[in-house]
Parts: sequence; structure tokens; C-alpha cells
Amino acid sequence: QAQLVESGGGLVQPGGSLRLSCAASGIILRRYSTAWYRQAPGKQRELVATITNGGGTAYVDSVKGRFTISRDNAKNTVYLQMSNLKPEDTAVYYCYTRTETTGSWGQGTQVTVTS
Repeated sequence: QAQLVESGGGLVQPGGSLRLSCAASGIILRRYSTAWYRQAPGKQRELVATITNGGGTAYVDSVKGRFTISRDNAKNTVYLQMSNLKPEDTAVYYCYTRTETTGSWGQGTQVTVTS
């Protein structure tokens, strides 16, 4: 069974940067699409970025030009590089991947953007 473990969250000032990691076991990430979601307090979980098995990427409009999703196949890890962070980026960030039969979520990592 796939297990995803996120890391890299923290407290950062507006304009700062963070890199989130999603390390996988029990699944080969490069065979599937992987996504980063986020959920702010009182809001629904939102799709932020996706990377396909072919390496194609897509982003929600609010993060385009600021966030970059990437994958290191040797490390079986997907990253989310976040730059020029804004207070509205504050949320718990989750990674998600799905095989032909099963979807898997990580436990989440908190990102807080505040001055």
C-alpha cells in the first residue's frame, strides 16, 4: 500500500519561500500523476498543482508563477517549491496520488505565512 509523507512546512514571512517534499513508499510515483492540495481553516480542500507521469504540470491560477511542482524519480519524491508566499497561502498542504485502483493521501504539513 502506498504511503506518502510530507515535510518542509513551517512559518514564513510574506514574500518568503518554502519547499515541500512528498516522499513515497509502496508506489513508484513516476508511473502516476501526483498532486498537491491545500486546506485552509474553514475552507474546502483545494487542488494547487499537479504533475503527470509524463512530467506535465498544471497549477491553480492563484499560484501560477509562484509555485513549481517537480519530481525526483531517483528519490521517489515530489516537491512543491513555493516562492513569494502570501498570507492567503496559509493552509495544511497535502500530497495525493492515485493508482488504477487506489488513491493515497499524506498526513499534511502546515504552512503559515504571517508577518
